[in-house]
Amino acid sequence: MLLEVQNLNVYYGAIHALQGISFNVDDGEIVSLIGANGAGKSTTLKTVSALLHPRTGSIRLRGQELTLVAAQDIVRRGIVHVPEGRKIFAPLTVQENLEMGAFTRNDPAEMRQSMERVFKSFPRLKERLTQLGGTLSGGEQQMLAIGRGMMAHPKILLLDEPSMGLAPVLIDEIFSIIREINSQGTAILLVEQNALMALSIAHRGYVLETGRIVLSGTGQELLHNRQVEQAYLGGH
Repeated sequence: MLLEVQNLNVYYGAIHALQGISFNVDDGEIVSLIGANGAGKSTTLKTVSALLHPRTGSIRLRGQELTLVAAQDIVRRGIVHVPEGRKIFAPLTVQENLEMGAFTRNDPAEMRQSMERVFKSFPRLKERLTQLGGTLSGGEQQMLAIGRGMMAHPKILLLDEPSMGLAPVLIDEIFSIIREINSQGTAILLVEQNALMALSIAHRGYVLETGRIVLSGTGQELLHNRQVEQAYLGGH
């Protein structure tokens, strides 16, 4: 088991945001979390990456407990979070943004190798190496955010709403790249409002409603689940 989350309870003040959720991600998997706004999807990712701390519950990476580990050390353990809204460093160049993603690493040869891997997935970033992050298009900024995450050579990549605000043609491109990154051996935990896209590339998925997991199954099972179709896929 790569990532194992058990009975996670997270609060924002008095609000019980995550109510005893449990799920897992195995090596080589894409696991999608879907649900309406406010269901707890982003909260789940923030808790796994230690930006939030659970009141109770357990998060384990390859059996090692992470609930008391600091956020910067979570990255060193192999969990990298690409947050909603991209949050790239706008005043820095593309190259500097990518180098920031490798802050946990000190082998220059390894860093060059990682950068070449990023350029293979995102050739457009290589063309814009000296361009400031803030001057890139929305799609290019999303590529940069994912590329920066890849620079840490993660065991598991947490992606929060990678298609948000992108044109349909770019959404297809981003999801194709997510699938390619996964095929190279990186597990992915994906939060995505576009449930159809999220489930179509997922090995498995979980449906969250108001802080609870109400359904789980393979991506295909959930795609063809009547309840999921009606709530998230525009079915009748």
